[in-house]
Amino acid sequence: MDKKSAINIASVLSEALPYLQRLNNKTIVIKFGGNAMVDEKLKNSFARDIVLLKQVGVNPVVVHGGGPQIGKLLEKIGKESKFIDGMRVTDSETMDVVEMVLGGLVNKSIVNLINHNGGQAVGLTGKDGSMIRAKKMKITRGSSDIESAEPMSAELRVPEIIDLGHVGEVTTIDPSIVNTLDDGNFIPVIAPIGVGHDATSYNINADLVAGKMASVLGAEKLLLLTNTPGILDKQQNILTGLDSKKINELIADGTIAGGMLPKVTCALDAVNSGVKTSHIIDGRVEHAVLLELLTDEGVGTLIKS
Repeated sequence: MDKKSAINIASVLSEALPYLQRLNNKTIVIKFGGNAMVDEKLKNSFARDIVLLKQVGVNPVVVHGGGPQIGKLLEKIGKESKFIDGMRVTDSETMDVVEMVLGGLVNKSIVNLINHNGGQAVGLTGKDGSMIRAKKMKITRGSSDIESAEPMSAELRVPEIIDLGHVGEVTTIDPSIVNTLDDGNFIPVIAPIGVGHDATSYNINADLVAGKMASVLGAEKLLLLTNTPGILDKQQNILTGLDSKKINELIADGTIAGGMLPKVTCALDAVNSGVKTSHIIDGRVEHAVLLELLTDEGVGTLIKS
């Protein structure tokens, strides 16, 4: 290494110092998904980021998705994937596949990668220790959602309730297992599978689990890795430093829409529940987590209360 390169590295480390001081002994919840989960180079850089954070006194908690991997296995066994409003319809057979992929294949591969890079990761699902309690999620569609060429009578204007099967929403989270692992210098890696009061398993959106987990843990930050640069305005410029008022304006004028809407809602709910800041960041950038947390530039959108 030449002297110029060494000075550049020292400069970067010096820039990171105040961020490291603020994050010391703080909890950061990170939702791991998108391209970062399938690209080998990005997966390895993510694992190194998590190990480094733990090494310097931060407590990272990883919540991961796995939709593409579930879809591939369902395709292999000849089962069609069906989605309603972006959520996978999950019958009993599909739930078995979800548990196999999320709780097994994906979870253990992330754990292995973190451990390979010098960390001490422990894989969990929300069923372990009844950590994530859940209930069945149902979508209700009002009469305005039902198209008809003929006027409908009052009897036919009853809202339609759509059953998604084993798709759930979080009712409560018991953070004691996560706190114990953090205190023992371990890194929790959590698959978003919950359990109902009758021991039924539920497939839960990973963004929602990460947001709720961050709130319950009193996390300093929530990071959501995505396949976009962050929240963009209509000229495709990255927006950051957003609060509730500005986000509501962006939703009202259609700037925030589609697949970004639930992520923004999740991030905003977290900061309104006590999380200091939420970040929607570009998981396609190598070392995105460190760049967002420890540099002046960042690689995404910051949302504050």
